[in-house]
Amino acid sequence: MSDPTAAQLPERPRLNRLFRLQWEEAQQAYVLLYPEGMVKLNLSAAEILKRCDGEHTIAQLIAELQQAFGEADLRDPVEGMLRAAFEKDWIQ
Repeated sequence: MSDPTAAQLPERPRLNRLFRLQWEEAQQAYVLLYPEGMVKLNLSAAEILKRCDGEHTIAQLIAELQQAFGEADLRDPVEGMLRAAFEKDWIQ
C-alpha cells in the first residue's frame, strides 16, 4: 500500500519562490532565507534542497544523493525530508 502523503509530493520539486537557499558564513551552514526570517539547515537537508530545482524528479534526486554519498538506499529519508519541506511550504 502506498503512502498517501507521497502522492502529494510534486514530481519535480522546486524551492518556493519566497525562499532562498544559500551558504551563510556566520552560521557555517546552509540556510533558507524568507521574508520573516531564516531556517538553519543540516547538511543532509541542504543537499536535498539544492536539488529541488524543478528539473530533477524525485527519483533523479535520490539517485544523485545515493551516488554522491555512497549510500545504497536513501529513498525513505529523502522522501521524509521532502514531505516535511512540502508541508512547511519550502518546496512546491
